Amino acid sequence: MLHFYDGQIRRYTTQMMRILSNFPVKDGKGTIKDVPVTYGDLTRQVASIIRENSENKLPTVPRIAVYLTGLELDKDRLADATYTRKTNIRERAYDTENEEYLNYQGKNYTVERLIPTPYMMRLNADIWASNTDQKLQLLEQILVLFNPSLEMQTTDNFIDWTSITVVNLENVTWSNRSIPVGVDSEIDIATLTFSIPIYISPPTKVKKMGVITNIITSMFDESRGDIDSGISAPQLNQYDDYAQPGTVETGGGRKASTDITSETANVNFNTFGAYVDGDTVRLISNGAVGMKSWREIFIALPGTYAADVARVFFRSVDNDSTATGTFTLNPFDETIINVNWDADSFPTDTIISGRTSIDYIINPLSFNPTSIKTSGLRLLLLDDIGDPSSTATQFPVAWQNNDGSGIVASANDIVEWDGTKWIIVFDASSATDTVYTTNLNTNTQYKFKDDEWLKSVDGDYPVGTWRIDLAG
Repeated sequence: MLHFYDGQIRRYTTQMMRILSNFPVKDGKGTIKDVPVTYGDLTRQVASIIRENSENKLPTVPRIAVYLTGLELDKDRLADATYTRKTNIRERAYDTENEEYLNYQGKNYTVERLIPTPYMMRLNADIWASNTDQKLQLLEQILVLFNPSLEMQTTDNFIDWTSITVVNLENVTWSNRSIPVGVDSEIDIATLTFSIPIYISPPTKVKKMGVITNIITSMFDESRGDIDSGISAPQLNQYDDYAQPGTVETGGGRKASTDITSETANVNFNTFGAYVDGDTVRLISNGAVGMKSWREIFIALPGTYAADVARVFFRSVDNDSTATGTFTLNPFDETIINVNWDADSFPTDTIISGRTSIDYIINPLSFNPTSIKTSGLRLLLLDDIGDPSSTATQFPVAWQNNDGSGIVASANDIVEWDGTKWIIVFDASSATDTVYTTNLNTNTQYKFKDDEWLKSVDGDYPVGTWRIDLAG
């Protein structure tokens, strides 16, 4: 793991100091002043600095000192450590030259977060006072805030699921003095003990998304109405972006029955689409991904939701195959369902030079195939390899043929070792049809479409191309 530090514990401590800041006290002359807040307990070194290395100078009071006393794993709040939550972020376009936001969509990102680890953070706040009146003034202002807790926010990031927590006042120690009071120091310290349930988050993965645009157009012919006759009867010639139950647009405003829309009629509630990413599925509503809860679908449809019993069906827009599987509602995020796919429902792999599968997906710039190079080995390349202008001796040794020549291939190509040389069995630059292949190393099926490889079931599914069946 690379070095990672986000200052999370520091932010919690800083916010606690801000909570205790700017409390005023009034001295005997009627002057009101704010009490400073510092971090750190009164160690010998700190005390020496405050006294300016003089034994004849007392620390300035009143003041409040905040310091951390403990950090314990909160086992009562532990959750599944493998749970990952993905959130799609769509920014508003920003004009850097004029320093203003524009009226259209900007960059898109997918934020992938692991579940944070819960801890119980314990802090003390020492109230230093030179007399009882100072201490009473501060305590009376502070204690009234905790009844018994105070909400605390550490960040204004709207996707940070750990930004809000509470501060609990656990105990109040009235004084550090003993009876009878000695003459060593005139400073009296009252201690407030706090507990804060916090989360410590691991690093977050941010992925850049492609732009998805949804265009809805309605066209009217108003030639049939005129002001003079008092008739205003525009003829509606609009078309629907979403297929309706049992019908499909055939052109000229005519609709005909189709098996696809008939079998998916039960998902036309609120015209939701679906976005598939691996084994997770989110709803698409008005172009926004993951903003609707699946409960809204379950309530509107017949039957009862049952985990690992309810089924999903996704009709491919590239062929007539339908991917199926059972699903479970994510217990931490009800905008997500987790699908257990039926592998035998995936599209049939495409035969590529006598074979339908590949052995590995590799980056040729960082992977040496020498150790696995056997006759018939097939590799999907993630980057370009070789230069047509290079001489035989300039080709990477790992990718040289037996005669000393080298292979020249591009990203997304599939290459094969035939025993003596590398050959390109799939040229991505010349592919026009959708191609399917399975990675034998992970048993994952991929498809090549629009000049890129994706998991075969991933992508957007508009209304009319998918459905769910609940139990009963």
